[in-house]
Amino acid sequence: VQLQASGGGLVQAGASLRLSCAASLNTFSNYFMGWFRQAPGKEREFVGGISWSGGNTYYADSVKGRFTISRDNAKNTVYLQMNSLKPEDTAVYYCAARNIRVPAYSSNWYRMGSEYNYWGQGTLVTVSS
Repeated sequence: VQLQASGGGLVQAGASLRLSCAASLNTFSNYFMGWFRQAPGKEREFVGGISWSGGNTYYADSVKGRFTISRDNAKNTVYLQMNSLKPEDTAVYYCAARNIRVPAYSSNWYRMGSEYNYWGQGTLVTVSS
């Protein structure tokens, strides 16, 4: 299983970027997909997540209204559209996959990195002021 994140780069504040995560999962639609990020010297944090059908999306308060998650199950790919980027969005961004057939015991399971089965290698986003 491989998750390949791409699309990071160096942009100025206010710009947009779209990250992609291509997954080599047998049945991509069996997975809830999440995006996390880790800034230098900080802990990894939840950015957003999307249900298997794309019908439900979840976002961290810090990105709500600026970031949009989508997925294309035919292409085994999940996207993170990032608009109005801020310097505080600078981080390595990781995509992660969680099998929806595994029961979860917390209402906020999608925010917990420990709940995910597979992780991508990360792509660096740097936002200059």
